[in-house]
Amino acid sequence: MIFDDFLKAVRQLSDPRFLRVLLMGLALTIGLLVGIYWVFATAIGWLVPDTLTLPWIGDIGGIDAALSWAAIPVMLVASVFLMVPVASAFIGIFLEQIADAVEDRHYPGLPPARQVGLAEGLLDAVRFLGVVIGVNLVALVAYILFAPIAPILFWVVNGVLLGREYAQLVALRRNDAVGAARFRKRHRTQIFAAGVLMAVPLTIPVVNLLVPILGAATFTHLYHRLSRAAPRTG
Repeated sequence: MIFDDFLKAVRQLSDPRFLRVLLMGLALTIGLLVGIYWVFATAIGWLVPDTLTLPWIGDIGGIDAALSWAAIPVMLVASVFLMVPVASAFIGIFLEQIADAVEDRHYPGLPPARQVGLAEGLLDAVRFLGVVIGVNLVALVAYILFAPIAPILFWVVNGVLLGREYAQLVALRRNDAVGAARFRKRHRTQIFAAGVLMAVPLTIPVVNLLVPILGAATFTHLYHRLSRAAPRTG
């Protein structure tokens, strides 16, 4: 069922509202990665001499240029880790637009969603961004100590984080804080599985650029599917 939610999100990528958000998200993400690369390359230029003199060998030129080019594949690998906080920040900025597009196409007739204020959304995004960075910095030790299973650890850790945040923000559009927390608690297993489904492609350079928008759409489908299936109480 979770894969059905994901496939529905993929099929809607041609929606003009999806494309608009996708292009804005790609521009922001690529701009961030290019900016980080520029800082890295500039630092190399300042710290590494253009020519290095070695005993018995003589002068070796172009060291800084070679390191700058070598930084490109390094940045592609680093993007795996950078895309986690980027994806979390993306949620707070663009989720409302994606969720509206999904609901208009697949769930017509719904009452207007609860509007989450810009300040509230940004505050939550910043808070969660700090949590994501902090948890992954701590988990970095585990990634190093258990290198053979580091990808699995990465998927599990970030599956928990992304699943919780996506589910929370999607649920808040249709519930108060208590209702959103109840939804997460009731469906924690499926939310975790969907979070892992989002975390896995984050480890694939270039493909990971699509994850934030697909995550927002997937969790919107997941919320409505589980809410319709849940027994009514009260």
